[in-house]
Amino acid sequence: MPRPRDELTAGEWAALTLLSEGPTHGFAIARAMAPDGDVGKVWTVRRPLVYRALETLTGMGLVRAGGTVASSSGPQRTVLHATPPGKRAVTRWLREPVAHVRDARSLLMLKLLFLTRREADLAPLLTAQREHFAQLAEKLAGPADSAEGFDRALALWRLESTTAAIRFVQAMLSTPVDAGRR
Repeated sequence: MPRPRDELTAGEWAALTLLSEGPTHGFAIARAMAPDGDVGKVWTVRRPLVYRALETLTGMGLVRAGGTVASSSGPQRTVLHATPPGKRAVTRWLREPVAHVRDARSLLMLKLLFLTRREADLAPLLTAQREHFAQLAEKLAGPADSAEGFDRALALWRLESTTAAIRFVQAMLSTPVDAGRR
């Protein structure tokens, strides 16, 4: 099933957010998203997929080309900019809690990384995230108590994962990250 046209992947969000920090070229984004890069330590994307993400973002009008720069190790590099709609999308995305606990390792961590890089207050996102996860935990508690067999194992896994995510968010709220330390 194809994804909705306006839904971005974690890699696309990461690339767009990097561009919202300032104009750069695809090679620099790929380097940041490599396993040893600033973003790659949270979400790694191989270089060909970075360029595909940039094409997708350009096609959606969230990114545009804005000239070239010389490269000492290859052809000229195209400098990309986040468009005003792209910047607005990033601002909205950084404020929204993630919908599923399974997305905490990818999307929530990316949001925390980028908010920290911006020296922004993490509390609004973390507070909204805690509230959202608490609502999920409340919905999961009943099925975990009444399920049997494998359904019980699955329900307990979901509940325990959700309560662990709540504890993580609460710990982050209790001891804020120093924006100067990355």
